[in-house]
Amino acid sequence: MSTELVEQTSAPPVPQIYPFTVTVVIPAYNESHGIAAVVGRVRAALPDAEVLVVDDCSRDDTGTQALAAGARVERHPMNRGNGAAVKTGIRRATGEVVLLMDADGQMDPRYIPDILGKMAEGFDMVVGARSRDTQGDNIARRLGNHALDALGGYLVESPVLDLTSGYRAMRRAVIMEFIHLLPNRYSYPTTSTLALLKGGYSVTYAPIQGQRRQGGQSGQKLLKNGVRFGLIILRIVSLFAPLRVYFPVALAMQALALISFMISFFITDPLRFHVPNSAVGLFVGSIIVFMFGLNAEQIAALRFQRREE
Repeated sequence: MSTELVEQTSAPPVPQIYPFTVTVVIPAYNESHGIAAVVGRVRAALPDAEVLVVDDCSRDDTGTQALAAGARVERHPMNRGNGAAVKTGIRRATGEVVLLMDADGQMDPRYIPDILGKMAEGFDMVVGARSRDTQGDNIARRLGNHALDALGGYLVESPVLDLTSGYRAMRRAVIMEFIHLLPNRYSYPTTSTLALLKGGYSVTYAPIQGQRRQGGQSGQKLLKNGVRFGLIILRIVSLFAPLRVYFPVALAMQALALISFMISFFITDPLRFHVPNSAVGLFVGSIIVFMFGLNAEQIAALRFQRREE
């Protein structure tokens, strides 16, 4: 029997009592083939929790299957995207802590005690951090995730282990401060993690093993992933710490301007003082880039000003 099969058929975790109420939010789109099993395993692990399935206008009977399995179901009248379903779930949740899981069976409920146990220690968000070899179906996707983690950690000046994991728990009152920043399609895990870190909240990680999708087809496509990855990078740079990107670019342009001038002064035209057009353009461009960075940094800071109670 394979390791994967053992994990899928392992006994559910022993239910525990936590010092907060929990709502498990499961966004779903065309997942009728497995949603009942996912809901059943979650209910076995958390019998007292609210299980909320957000049906993003599925073309099959996802909502019916989830309802029959014992979940509360919210249905979108039109397909709005995975992130929009997550936001609906957070807004409709009644629990003090929201636990996010996918509907495709990749997130094993046996890790719920680890994630919620860390929440009970006082953290504002706990991310299920997948091992490096289970962060994607192929090497390109895994490398992309590693690069995204490195960029995110640089922007918020804090270690980041798994920005794209959708398996996470957070305090509802905290994430509600930043829910307007979450995109309607993909990358809500990236945005929510960096938003809390940038906002000064406590975020930690619980190690988990990712699993293969249980039936159905993934919404991830190779070409779309490449475009989406680029857009995610631009988004998180603009939202969280633009000056940490703009400033190094401005410095690099200043250095190139100096190199261009030195080449002209000592090599190509040593007999007369001459500032080449390339040096002038790079120097002026560096100032413009730096000033844009300052402006973008101030706009980004406004997003994280706490509302007065």
